[in-house]
Amino acid sequence: MTGGSLDTPDTPDPSGPLDTPGSSAAAQVRRGTLQGAAAYALWGLFPFYFYALLPAGPVEVIGHRILWSMLTCLVLLVLRGQWAWLRTLTPALVGRLTVAALVVAVNWFTYVVAVQAGQTNEAALGYFLNPLLTVTLGVLVLGERLRRLQAAAVLVGALAAAYLTVVGGRVPVIALIVSTSFALYGLLKNRVGRSLDALSGFAVETAALSPIAALLLGLLSLAPAALPSWLHGGEPLTFTTLGAGHAALLVLAGPVTTVPLLLFAAAARRVPLVTIGLLQFLAPVLQLASGLALGEHVSPARWVGFAIVWVALALLTVDSFRQRLPGHG
Repeated sequence: MTGGSLDTPDTPDPSGPLDTPGSSAAAQVRRGTLQGAAAYALWGLFPFYFYALLPAGPVEVIGHRILWSMLTCLVLLVLRGQWAWLRTLTPALVGRLTVAALVVAVNWFTYVVAVQAGQTNEAALGYFLNPLLTVTLGVLVLGERLRRLQAAAVLVGALAAAYLTVVGGRVPVIALIVSTSFALYGLLKNRVGRSLDALSGFAVETAALSPIAALLLGLLSLAPAALPSWLHGGEPLTFTTLGAGHAALLVLAGPVTTVPLLLFAAAARRVPLVTIGLLQFLAPVLQLASGLALGEHVSPARWVGFAIVWVALALLTVDSFRQRLPGHG
């Protein structure tokens, strides 16, 4: 998943100018809200898609997701016919985007592992924790100062993680990897700033990951024993062995990944950040519901942990609203 948080800057819209003749501000906000809701709804329904890809293992799924996403980006760039952004690429910028790509690949891989292992609810917990981790990184890396409600939210979030560790008898590793990797990805993208729009930046990221994806898929095809069996679910390569329908689902990983990203990018230019911040909670809610629909069991203790996290998110949301009232900066 790729998205924003309560304090994430607007993402440039790759579709072109924001305003069109005759369009009103209210119409743009309505359009942006629908685009944002669609993006987060698609991200929230990802568990059904990744579950449908079984028995393809996480490595094969991620490999196809990267390669077909790169191809999808290339097709969209050709249709758009705008290549001036290539002249803005510098080794430093490509390096930062490559690091961001590696971080989001960890996020993708962990998420697929979680869904296919019946732990979608823990991945959803990670995305609920993400805004709290984003605020924490702002303090630790960017030197930002926490406002009172932000500090309270972070403390309540830490309490939730500690509670889940104690009552569950283990650290919620999946949730922490998902939330930390996504928060780091947001930070890295923030440092890149507006040098590239969403589509161009994502094209560079997938291009950087593609050699790794091709290598892993090649190993699965030619030497599956070189990889641990849990990485490929016991199936060395399923793309060519389980029929056209399964192959088509793997090919769809490209547009399935790219379309919500572009919807989010378009929404971020049209609606206030408070709206984006509220919309982002739609994805983990739907992920949690998807996991339940797929037959996952959530213990009463974990529901309590979710409730504590939701208190933290409520504090963060109230703080975000307060900062946009007159007299607050």
